[in-house]
Amino acid sequence: MKIERNTIAALFYTVSNAESNAILQKVTEQSQEFLFGHGQLLEVFEKNLLGLMEGDTFSFVAKSEEAYGPVDPHAIFDMPLSTFEEEDGSIDDEAVQVGHVFPMEDDYGNRHLGKIIRKMKDRVTMDFNHSMAGKTLRFEGNVVAVRNAKPEELPKSHECGCGSHDHHAHPEHKSIFEH
Repeated sequence: MKIERNTIAALFYTVSNAESNAILQKVTEQSQEFLFGHGQLLEVFEKNLLGLMEGDTFSFVAKSEEAYGPVDPHAIFDMPLSTFEEEDGSIDDEAVQVGHVFPMEDDYGNRHLGKIIRKMKDRVTMDFNHSMAGKTLRFEGNVVAVRNAKPEELPKSHECGCGSHDHHAHPEHKSIFEH
């Protein structure tokens, strides 16, 4: 069976920085499944795997514009340290450190992951860009299995409650391979 719309492919894969060869994500112990044909995956990822079958391998490079986009300087900004206050008003200094990632919510209820990239006396600088933004990526792997998606595995509507069926409307709802 070929990977096509409404199929689920189980994959082993590695994502690396094409320039430095640093491995960014590696799935080799237990395959990961992906649903194809519903706009939930990076377009470049889906395009390069469509038509592949069980046992096939893949290797392709995606420029940052095709993957997670360039680094957006507007997604990097300072926040008051008080944002991280616990109920008793204290701040867990071990948790609030450079390199730590926090799930946060904007004024519209959208969830975002922010990474602390600088800590100052009364504020931190947070980077809300995707961790793979600005990178040219190399995707390599193999197709472990392909099967038809079950009806309950197909998206019925967007889960955020906005009523939209357009998964591109809210990019923050997407997984690692989603744009």
